Amino acid sequence: MRAPLSIVIPTLDAEVGLPACLAALVEGAAAGLVRELVISDGGSSDATRAIAEAAGATWIDGPPGRGGQLGRGVAASAGDWLLILHSDTVLAPGWVAAVEDGMARGGPGYFRLRFRASGLAPRLVAGWANLRAGLFSLPFGDQGLLVSRADYDAAGGYPDIALMEDVALARALPRARPLAATATTDAARYRARGWLRQGAANIWRQIRFLSGADPARLARRYHTRDTPGN
Repeated sequence: MRAPLSIVIPTLDAEVGLPACLAALVEGAAAGLVRELVISDGGSSDATRAIAEAAGATWIDGPPGRGGQLGRGVAASAGDWLLILHSDTVLAPGWVAAVEDGMARGGPGYFRLRFRASGLAPRLVAGWANLRAGLFSLPFGDQGLLVSRADYDAAGGYPDIALMEDVALARALPRARPLAATATTDAARYRARGWLRQGAANIWRQIRFLSGADPARLARRYHTRDTPGN
């Protein structure tokens, strides 16, 4: 029987974070859980492709944009289950058992979020993300997403939009439940822009998207000023 899980990771100049992300996935390959690893790239000019190919990943090229990249990556995969990860996310040891439990339970699942940073602010922001995911079934990409291909296809897959593709898919899926493992992600954007400022901007952006704002316009603000109210 073929392994059930396809792991799909979107990348763009990800040479810094990708090695640690991939190293954590060895546990799944050793356990016979992972069928394939698909890297869907948006035009990297660094060593991302060399790192991916050294890990035995299937490499997919295409225009940048996380929604489109994820859609292409999933389309190139064949597993009955999908695990979507960001390239700067590192799964904690024991994630295989958590994923197997989630698959046996059925329905989408997500990991508990942590940041690679110490202090009260990182704990508060991660705590809010985990609370939001639990209360509203809105896990974001940094928390990973475990989903059956049947549920993914029924929901219409990832929309090819510039931002908030994770929110759009989560709203169309059955209710997601937490997995008993942690995903630790990079905190560079928060450190650069301030935890309070970035957290407020994220919430404001989410509200605007859910109210019908254009994802392309939100993406432009995300990569520039990124302040609430703009």
